Amino acid sequence: MSDQKLSDALKQGMRNLASGVCVVTACTEAGDRVAMTASSVTSVSAEPPSLLVCVNQSASMDPVLAVTTGFTVNVLNSHQQEVSNICASPAEGENRFGVGNWVVDEASGLSYLSDALVTFFCEKTLTVPYGTHNIYIGDIHKVAFNEAENILVYAKGAYHSL
Repeated sequence: MSDQKLSDALKQGMRNLASGVCVVTACTEAGDRVAMTASSVTSVSAEPPSLLVCVNQSASMDPVLAVTTGFTVNVLNSHQQEVSNICASPAEGENRFGVGNWVVDEASGLSYLSDALVTFFCEKTLTVPYGTHNIYIGDIHKVAFNEAENILVYAKGAYHSL
């Protein structure tokens, strides 16, 4: 198969892999908030507790994560589809914080969703460029839970609730 056909087949095949929907937040060097919907989030290690986020190098979030020291990963509940949509849209900056129950963590200064199923507060420890993406690995230094909701999942081009 050609590289283009393999790339297309990868995208088609990955549509069958259900994933939790997450919103990643960070701050620019000037202190402006940024947010992005991400499905490529996974744990890396329990010792040290860490996770990774894959971000396309053309995404507006990428240059921010490249220079920031901290970020959050908010795992969305089944009632937060609108938050996912706005954070995946072309809206920039503060417009992405117009929907949802956003609060600022006093210790880190990072915005997070107070009603997300879970929020991981991370300190970036490693950046690995690969192909069209950068892989950002962060050590988790704080976790906030809300256990009352179902998880928002994305598969086959649509949202689902589990």
